[in-house]
Amino acid sequence: MASAMARRLAVKRFRTALVRPPAHTDWRERMAEAERSMARDFAEARSFSPWRQVRAARRVLLLLLWMLLCAPVQALAIWGMPVFGRRPAVVIARVYHAVNCRIAGLAVRVIGTPANRPGRPVVFVSNHSSWADILVLGGVLEACFVSKAEVGTWPLIRTVARLGRTVFVSRRRTETGRERDELAARLAAGDSIILFPEGTTSDGSRVLPFRSALLGMVETGAAAGGGPLVQPVSLVFDRLDGLPIGRKDRPHFAWYGAMNIADHAWVMLSRRSSRATVLLHPPLDPAAFPSRKALADAAFAAVDSGCAALRQGRPVDAGEWASPTLHHGGPVATPRAA
Repeated sequence: MASAMARRLAVKRFRTALVRPPAHTDWRERMAEAERSMARDFAEARSFSPWRQVRAARRVLLLLLWMLLCAPVQALAIWGMPVFGRRPAVVIARVYHAVNCRIAGLAVRVIGTPANRPGRPVVFVSNHSSWADILVLGGVLEACFVSKAEVGTWPLIRTVARLGRTVFVSRRRTETGRERDELAARLAAGDSIILFPEGTTSDGSRVLPFRSALLGMVETGAAAGGGPLVQPVSLVFDRLDGLPIGRKDRPHFAWYGAMNIADHAWVMLSRRSSRATVLLHPPLDPAAFPSRKALADAAFAAVDSGCAALRQGRPVDAGEWASPTLHHGGPVATPRAA
């Protein structure tokens, strides 16, 4: 009897230690150690390997050749838009990004379908953790990106961004009105837009809160009748060299903080293969929401729940979050984290 009780107490103490660390444990030191562990893992991935260096160099060369081939074709498509319309430029941009994914060894799995309602362009809102998000989403969605103004000053990348008809925003208060009008004009002309409402990149382990101000081009309530739709998109990198990834592998994909983009891209291109999963949620009608804040909260709940399910490897379906409350501006689901 006594031994059985002792065993139960030991199990209880063990479970408590798992959920709640001992009182003398410094949580700051625990977090610092976790960061150091992730840094060691990333340093190991960057360690010298002749085959990886050859693979990365070959892929960089192919990416440059593909860009040189597509740039004049896309420039002609943009120049001819008054005659041929926007469709050729949009399709060429999507094919360009899709081939980039193939060259980089990045497979893309798509769950769901992009919203397609005649006369109603779409604002795709997605989480953002890496420069590779551009390749993945650009190869799946026929839409233009919204990017921070600094990207327009980066050598080579700015050329690719402009050929993709990216809209650059400075996010300065003095420019808010002009930039909102420019985005609204793009939507009115029939262009769809890909937006990252987090406003920055995350570490890939969570979704940062959405900034409703970045949805300024979308009218809500009665004024939104017949306007653009908003479609939440969850994007997670979930395979590395054919195996499911965990928290320690996410620095291979997540580009954030003071990371150098060239070094990060070289490491990622040196790996044999990887995979990203794109989950397209049912679109939201802004007319059903009383404010942009409510619309941003609903989009965040869908994206956050989808990312958590993908990170945990749970089976997901595009219609899983297609609840009436989510579509019509009612209470949204409680966000989940992995």
